Amino acid sequence: MKSKILVTGGSGFIGSHLVKSLVNQGYNVAVTTKYDSVYENIRLFNIWEKITIIESDLRHSNTINKINNFKPDIIFHLAAYNDVKGSFSNYSEALESNIIGTSNLLENLRNYKQFIYVSTSEIYGHQNNKKLFIESMKAHPISPYSIGKYSGELYAQMHMLHMKKPIKILRPFNVFGESQSMKAVIPELIKKFIDNKVVKITKGNQTREFNYVGNTVNFLINAMKNQKFFNNITNISDGNEISIKLLAKKIQTLTASKSRLIIGGLPERKTEIHRMKASTAKMKNFIEFKKLFTFDEGLKKTIEWYKKEKNLFKNL
Repeated sequence: MKSKILVTGGSGFIGSHLVKSLVNQGYNVAVTTKYDSVYENIRLFNIWEKITIIESDLRHSNTINKINNFKPDIIFHLAAYNDVKGSFSNYSEALESNIIGTSNLLENLRNYKQFIYVSTSEIYGHQNNKKLFIESMKAHPISPYSIGKYSGELYAQMHMLHMKKPIKILRPFNVFGESQSMKAVIPELIKKFIDNKVVKITKGNQTREFNYVGNTVNFLINAMKNQKFFNNITNISDGNEISIKLLAKKIQTLTASKSRLIIGGLPERKTEIHRMKASTAKMKNFIEFKKLFTFDEGLKKTIEWYKKEKNLFKNL
């Protein structure tokens, strides 16, 4: 019999792709959501009848009983306040969601076989730009979002190392793909180029690893199946690296946009991280490193999706 899997944040961008993949593989899947509504969880509307919906605000410990009633074998914890920029003005919500929600889960869940904490590359913050981000580095979170995620990670480490709980901690690097919020840079650029609007960016010399969501979900599921990830913190990344300037030019070309691209038209954020490059040595040591899609393939799939569905997700 296939395992029972809970995905917190299952109606979010990465979570919804993960849920669909798990359902397609025959797992019994539940998601937590604050609203039992197809409208509020539009990313899952086409599999709504195939999953268990648990109305639960993880910031309130009494709601965890609903999760225990489902009796999950495996928990993917993705629920979070995940707007880096917005977390500066909504710091209280960001910290409560990312710290209190995680601690409530870990303190109140019973009899699970594994708990997978999906952290973020943002916890590395400012490092020496010549270095890869290695799991053993000292974290330096520089936003309320990343501070909250790292605090949740520390709570998971406490349960993993000192309470001997079956926990895996994963740090995905920047993920993109279909149905992502317009708050993220790739869908924001795609929409502006599709609409032929003027596009302003910074000088764009900062680099990021952008990972197509299909690859990230594949890595997450492989990590779930692999015992080596227990009691470990592991980066999850395709190994791509591209500057924001080159990314914008690539999207402009792929969308055949008539937009005017103004490089240097925006100032850099004071907290700008100039390079985010993952060390994938540990991940490669644990699992066979195999991307399902190249970066360009993922980007083309994403652009085509937004061309068809841009009005549906314009308010995300």
